[in-house]
Amino acid sequence: MSSAGRRVRGLLGHVAPTSGADDDGAPDGVGVLDWFFGVAAIGSRRSSFVVAVLGAAGGIGQPLAAFVKANARVRELRLYDVAPVVRGVGVDLSHINTRAKVRAYVGDAELDACLRGCDLVVVPAGVPRKPGMSRDDLFGVNAGIVRTLCEAIARSCPNALVNIISNPVNSTVPIAAEVFKRSGCYDARKLMGVTHLDVMRARTFVAEAKGFDDPTIVDVPVIGGHAGATILPLLSQTTPRCAFTDEEAAALTRRIQNGGTEVVEAKGGAGSATLSMAAAAAEFADACLRGLSGESGIWACAYVESSVASAPFFATKVLLGKHGVERVSGPGAMSPFEKRAMENMLPELQASINKGINFVG
Repeated sequence: MSSAGRRVRGLLGHVAPTSGADDDGAPDGVGVLDWFFGVAAIGSRRSSFVVAVLGAAGGIGQPLAAFVKANARVRELRLYDVAPVVRGVGVDLSHINTRAKVRAYVGDAELDACLRGCDLVVVPAGVPRKPGMSRDDLFGVNAGIVRTLCEAIARSCPNALVNIISNPVNSTVPIAAEVFKRSGCYDARKLMGVTHLDVMRARTFVAEAKGFDDPTIVDVPVIGGHAGATILPLLSQTTPRCAFTDEEAAALTRRIQNGGTEVVEAKGGAGSATLSMAAAAAEFADACLRGLSGESGIWACAYVESSVASAPFFATKVLLGKHGVERVSGPGAMSPFEKRAMENMLPELQASINKGINFVG
């Protein structure tokens, strides 16, 4: 093997996250840096997708759009926002010398044109959290935004995969599902709530706690929902295998659950977790595109409709493929601490789901 080949293989070994696996031993996800620098595309079939980011002028939307612009699998990136500055965001991104062509759309009158023909729609639109706010405090504003955007998706690209980022995800994904059901285009395989930031945080915080220099070798499945106590990292399933005392497990779980609050407080009211959320959303979007392109063994955690728990929507590992979610994995073996935490959080999760369903109903 040439020295260049060895360098590429070494880079792949460092940037691609070591993941958990289901019974088939199939890995999940791909590292952001993997595709950002084009390494993952070496030797693979060139794929070609149209991706829309709704809320592309916001704190999450702008960096997310930059990540997507750099994805070699994307031939066209469409940016939508109600704020006219999104046109400037589009011009800015268009100067990046990557394959994706960029088009920007402003306001209700241009929304359908933005969505027509899209393969993947990523929705970070809405207001961000501020100090003292819970994700549920955002419901009053963001619920209506998600409903409106999903009505447009149903009209213009009913077969697209939809990644919901807008909080509270525990409620906004059920809102999206109800809108699609009413429009006659609901396919549970194609609707996913993005909880991947919880996985990123779990990997990072466990690496810090256990002295791993490279967090990308760590994987921790995170199940449940995407708010507070509904976020349940399965530390007992961490790879590489790690031992945690009860105190360590409780402390790490709390930090992962409160990661968003940690950022909001650190920014002192000037913003929320925008950059890390953008990176997580871009990594998950790439996993979706890899599945659409026919790659096998693409596993990632996502909040989807399933029957693995008593709540009708639940985050767990899913296998991504040509039609979206091809398979949903159960939680697997859990520690006594994790079993109690899951039992305790289910009523809160169910209440958030009901709130979303009732909003549309």
